[in-house]
Amino acid sequence: MTELLFIGGGKMATAIAGGIVKSGVFPAEKIKAFDVNPEAAKNFHEATQAECFTGSAEQLISESKIILIAVKPQIISQALMPYKELLKDKLILSIAAGVTLDTLSDLTGSEHIVRIMPNTPALFGHGAAGYAPSQKTTAQELAVVEKILASTGLAIMLKETDLDAVTALSGSGPAYVFEFIQSLADGGVAEGLSRETALLLAAQTVLGSAVMVLESGEHPDVLKDKVTSPGGTTSRALEVLAERGFSGIVMQSVRAAAQRSRELGKRK
Repeated sequence: MTELLFIGGGKMATAIAGGIVKSGVFPAEKIKAFDVNPEAAKNFHEATQAECFTGSAEQLISESKIILIAVKPQIISQALMPYKELLKDKLILSIAAGVTLDTLSDLTGSEHIVRIMPNTPALFGHGAAGYAPSQKTTAQELAVVEKILASTGLAIMLKETDLDAVTALSGSGPAYVFEFIQSLADGGVAEGLSRETALLLAAQTVLGSAVMVLESGEHPDVLKDKVTSPGGTTSRALEVLAERGFSGIVMQSVRAAAQRSRELGKRK
């Protein structure tokens, strides 16, 4: 019996499955995936050592305890409706952005559903996820879900109405951070550092700063003040960020992503 079946074997599914296998929650042989794209199936298997199939999902669903839906929200209806009779008695997990618990219940026939919004650092055990269960999800089922999510990093149970914000902040957030790391490194290169050195310093600086926020318990403003001397180099750099509207741009980006999540949820 397969413990966990991924319907969709793309990057996010691969990250979650990889985190689960690395942590030992389920061994690779207890995880399977289904994806119509042969390249995605190949990548999933190579990254996780779990099998990923490209034929029919019917038998795979029948033999699996938990189904994790990891397809794009735009195609979720066509991906799930053919298997509704098989899905109705399963515990359903979904990472499809914007697709509500009610919609998932309509598509699968199940009343035991947990919506999850993870992010790709889950592959390295440093993910950040928000999740929301349906009313009929049992405590035992939730315990299994929490064990899965704990294997990939931080997980917080929230109201379903909060998940669009989670999608925009931590779900899409790694892309914003990667863009920042790249820009930080570009600045170093412009000042004469090698690309390799600049990228290493930029990435480690972001990592170390994040650890300080999480472990010090201090507000980012307090930590920022500790780095900033009056009239110094950091002060000059922060002036430029303020002049160019850095904080406002980041906030607007998160809100735009949240709006897009809501839009995707309306398209089954």
